[in-house]
Amino acid sequence: MEKANREQFSKARLLVVGDVMLDRYWFGDTNRISPEAPVPIVQVGKIDERLGGAANVARNVAALDAKATILGIVGNDEPGKRVVELLKAGGVDSQLEIDADVPTIVKLRVIARQQQLIRLDFEEAPSAKALAHKLERFEKLVGDADVVILSDYGKGALGQVAYMIKQARAQNKMILVDPKGEDYEKYRGATVLTPNRSELRQVVGQWTSEEDLTKKAQDLRKSLDLQALLLTRSEDGMSLYTESGVSHVKAQAREVFDVSGAGDTVIATLAVALAAKWPLEKAMALANRAGGIVVGKLGTATVTSGELQ
Repeated sequence: MEKANREQFSKARLLVVGDVMLDRYWFGDTNRISPEAPVPIVQVGKIDERLGGAANVARNVAALDAKATILGIVGNDEPGKRVVELLKAGGVDSQLEIDADVPTIVKLRVIARQQQLIRLDFEEAPSAKALAHKLERFEKLVGDADVVILSDYGKGALGQVAYMIKQARAQNKMILVDPKGEDYEKYRGATVLTPNRSELRQVVGQWTSEEDLTKKAQDLRKSLDLQALLLTRSEDGMSLYTESGVSHVKAQAREVFDVSGAGDTVIATLAVALAAKWPLEKAMALANRAGGIVVGKLGTATVTSGELQ
């Protein structure tokens, strides 16, 4: 990136809305099997905590020097307080709704000898009261954003996503959605949708050729009134489908260490570039580069503007 582009990024204002999580990692070593059950005993020697889900998207936005505001729901508990602390440390403006009826979403991974042994998830759907309050906050915050990112992990925080898109579109905001599930109708009217291959297959089915994929992707884009559909394709790079056609970028050659959070980095980078008035194809190339960097790091990592120079 040129210096002028970094200055453009620092002026960009993004609102991230979605499922907020705390990723916890317990690292240790294992040398014996438990006498209680045929499972390894892990002597935990290190604990790491990182932002996950929409919170990781916001952290990526801030790491690129843009102004990031996060809107989501956490519980009135220790993990929720930790999320707020990590957001503050990452330079993110936290506008989280506290839901006293449910716990903060936590994903706990136990890792020994560089292998993940188990992942424990703690989660419940947010209460109707918390969702209503979050929607009120959204209506107040959306006007100040250049771009809105809707990060859907299917945990319930985006239960009103269709209404949010209508609200943002009414104010001529650019809306990027990282989708989840088989029902894409709720994302109608968004600017850009960013599914990966498995997510797209859930909606359009299998494709038999590149031409078949292009037709299915373009049909979906048109039916949902999207400006663009960006398909992330792992080792095959990315494909961008727009009214003018399809364009591709190859994956960055890099050893893959951990793909956790790679999609968060991609949509965050794409959104920041678009907020800085980059054209879609150029923004896609930068997002592809960022995704290639983050898969070489452990866990839900970020990419800084300096790494993209």
